[in-house]
Amino acid sequence: MFRIPLLVALALIVAFGGGITSAVWALKATVGFGSIAIGPWVAFPEAQTASADPYAKAHRARAGELLFGGAEGLIFTAATDDSGARLSANCSYDISGITPPARFWSLYATTSEGATLQPGPDLPSAVNSWTVLRAEDSSFVVHASPVAHPGNWLAIRHRGSFKLVLTLLDTPTAGSSGLIDLAMPKIVKTGCENA
Repeated sequence: MFRIPLLVALALIVAFGGGITSAVWALKATVGFGSIAIGPWVAFPEAQTASADPYAKAHRARAGELLFGGAEGLIFTAATDDSGARLSANCSYDISGITPPARFWSLYATTSEGATLQPGPDLPSAVNSWTVLRAEDSSFVVHASPVAHPGNWLAIRHRGSFKLVLTLLDTPTAGSSGLIDLAMPKIVKTGCENA
């Protein structure tokens, strides 16, 4: 007597549970199609526009992020250094060179899941184009490290791996098709605490 309603309820639980689980997995797996990689830096130019594919739109809606217009900005992320090794919070890195042309840029660290790292109230959690110390040729070196460094220091107080996020605002790069020719900052490991 209760067999058919029980089987129907079980089938609905499996169908809805499987559907919801696969949708959440798909949103975590990708931010969209059409990625561009320049060294360790990866960007999704179409994911930030109104013409983004459905997965990119759903990913941004789930994360609660605002969309940039075509030439407003571009977000690059790096989960590895220039040698291809994952970024580890136990290690120190030098991010050096120049950024593509932009009116303003910012560099900060996130967890592997994308949550912004908060190292502490008196520690530098971000560097931007107005505050960065530069050499005469406009290049810079930012030290991403758990240990304090003179100059441009990005404090990494975290366990496990992390990502670097470089946001370029008001840049011709976002609307350009010549992204492959861009010069991006290098990410070089300079040492580890337990090494």
